[in-house]
Amino acid sequence: MLRHHLLLTIRNFKRFKSSFFINLFGLSTGLACTMLIYLWVMDERSMDDFHSKDTRLFQVMEHQQYADHIMTTNSTPGILAEALKEEIPEIQYAATTTWINRFTLSNHDKNLKADGYYVGEDFFSLFSYELIDGQPEEVLKNKMDLVISDELALKIFGTTANVVGQSIKLNHNETHLITGIFKKPPPNSSYIFDFVLNFERFKDDNEWVTHWGNNGPKTYITLQENIDVSHVEEKIADFVKIKNEDSNVTLFLKKYSENYLYGRYENGVLAGGRIEYVRLFSIIAIFILLIACINFMNLSTARASRRAKEVGIKKAIGAPKSSIITQYLTESLLLSLASFLVSMLVVYFFLPQFNEITDKEIPRDFDLYTISSFLSLTLLAGLISGSYPAIYLSGFTIVKVLKGEIKSSWAELWARKGLVVFQFTLSIILIVSVVVIYKQIDFVQSKSLGYNKDNMIYFVQEGKVEKNVDVFLEQLQAIPGIVSATSTGHTLLHRNNSTSGLEWTGKDPKANILFENVRTNYGLFETLDIEFKAGRPFSRDFSTDTSKIIFNEAAIKVMNLEDPIGKTITLWEENKMEIIGVVKDFHFQSLHSEVKPLFFMLAPEDTWFIMARIQAGAEKQTFSDLESFYMDFNPGFTLDYEFMDKEYASMYAAEERVSMLSRYFAGMAIAISCLGLFGLASFTAERRQKEIGIRKVLGSSALSIIYLLSSDFTKLVGVSILLALPISYFLVSEWLDQFAFRISLEAWFFIGAGCLSLLIAWLTVGAQALRAAQINPIDCLRDE
Repeated sequence: MLRHHLLLTIRNFKRFKSSFFINLFGLSTGLACTMLIYLWVMDERSMDDFHSKDTRLFQVMEHQQYADHIMTTNSTPGILAEALKEEIPEIQYAATTTWINRFTLSNHDKNLKADGYYVGEDFFSLFSYELIDGQPEEVLKNKMDLVISDELALKIFGTTANVVGQSIKLNHNETHLITGIFKKPPPNSSYIFDFVLNFERFKDDNEWVTHWGNNGPKTYITLQENIDVSHVEEKIADFVKIKNEDSNVTLFLKKYSENYLYGRYENGVLAGGRIEYVRLFSIIAIFILLIACINFMNLSTARASRRAKEVGIKKAIGAPKSSIITQYLTESLLLSLASFLVSMLVVYFFLPQFNEITDKEIPRDFDLYTISSFLSLTLLAGLISGSYPAIYLSGFTIVKVLKGEIKSSWAELWARKGLVVFQFTLSIILIVSVVVIYKQIDFVQSKSLGYNKDNMIYFVQEGKVEKNVDVFLEQLQAIPGIVSATSTGHTLLHRNNSTSGLEWTGKDPKANILFENVRTNYGLFETLDIEFKAGRPFSRDFSTDTSKIIFNEAAIKVMNLEDPIGKTITLWEENKMEIIGVVKDFHFQSLHSEVKPLFFMLAPEDTWFIMARIQAGAEKQTFSDLESFYMDFNPGFTLDYEFMDKEYASMYAAEERVSMLSRYFAGMAIAISCLGLFGLASFTAERRQKEIGIRKVLGSSALSIIYLLSSDFTKLVGVSILLALPISYFLVSEWLDQFAFRISLEAWFFIGAGCLSLLIAWLTVGAQALRAAQINPIDCLRDE
């Protein structure tokens, strides 16, 4: 029987070539899109799950209570890890880490930049970064120990052999001993770094991390086996409050491998993160595959009359219903397997481009699990596609079939029309989503931030620059093409230094308000074109400006100060600071957040970044001169700068990728839907040939024939529009609610999407209708 089913299947594929190729192309395209999304989703979900202690590995997080909100952060006191390990017996390992920075490493006359950070002694016992040379408990025992990656070892020494025990210089300033080599973190690690140093060395230069009232580093722990996490959370919740009675912090634990996907909090409550995009594209994948399956169902049931006699004869000679169902499911599964082979080729050849779009490193050498998942998905699609046609065709009665009385039932027609409506409803929702996402990303990229980020570069102070900032800035500004330059302790692209230690007359004693703290040099406001609402910037004309302070509008509003210029505030209990200026609000975070209170204080000796504006049109020569000057001024160091506008754009990298992927997949969904519509229109024109011939003989014009064939499809797309627009409005509104600053939803987004889908449907159906309208009536009326 199987051989018989296979033979009939191949014959039917040959007989109905147009249906076969439409279904093959549609299903393989749908499968390819679904496979690519599957690979992306699995890669996202695999982030950070490679650590052997994954189920016991946690990051210590903070809920900070303020007057009007709860802020959740992963910044903790620098001495929290060692205190937790010492006082909480349920904790097996604990380690502090700083943030990843770029350093200059030197070996004799070889200098290169590498990314590294300071970590606690238990780092390699907590995390499963594979040590090629060295033991996890030993490699960070001493303050000057340094552990490098295998890739860095090859760059510096040309080998990974006999590297342990050698010395290397950090920033030409201090010598560290290499005590271990680790394998470079895999692509599915959220932290990619080249080396680590002992956190005890960081403490020496940063005494502030030893105070319970200061935050900055991150804290990670692993629990002993078979420990209840909630029990440990209860024990550590008020840990910082006990150490510091003025603290507003409540600690909690978060599984480390969940950080990547679940990173967004609103007022102390987990509100999502990247997982929202994982869910979004998972749904898109399901919808695209459903659209492709619907094409198969529609074309199979629409052409049922052509195969009715085959079913009737089989039943007449005793074939059971199950045998007929098996035959049509076999057809569906064979088509799916053919589509599987085509889609695998598509995925293989397009994966490098897909990786480039998504910023991934998904390999093309799929493992057995991935291939079996793809195959299972294919078989499922085949069963879904073939189930309804198989049940429908096997249900024909013998007498009606052999008498030629088979007509499409109302139920069949409504089912087919419903599936077309469903297809186009999904397509219209995708079109609206693509338009809104694109417009919002364009809005955040082009919105005025309250300062000028164009032609601005910044780089970290190091070497002689760090020790002679003012001399460096003076000589830097003498370079032709450098419009202005300054130094600052803030990139103005995100929050990185906050405090609640401000007091002023009229402040509610119970209020705890967080202010962003920007340490700056002279010239920052002029360099960035930050506008003042009142007062003045810091100036060398005033020798006492180090005791002055400048706020933004948001800060003055939350402080409820009228006529603030000249008033005095107290900073950190002992510093009396006079307000000399108020700047207009500007965005120093992404547009997901409202503008927060902020102040500037003059502290040239406490800045970390150099900022410079480059003259537009003179970039090439200016950068050449700048690099030459930098190497002369700071020998042994290379200039490693970032463009401010590009760094700002990178804040929306996730949204940008979602926008791009949405465009591609929406296009594919629409194309597959149109392919099914094309097949149905072709079949409808073929089935109504005689009717068309008679109408033409009676004088109908080509235009009226086109209208006749396309009117039903127009109605279906019209129903799709009515269903899709309210659904799409709800969905895009939910997405836009993530942004504090967002576009308005304009009517043309929805009307345009509806009109575009209608136009696409008209072009798809119209091509077939025009072809049918031009057929010679004689050919239409000729007997078979």
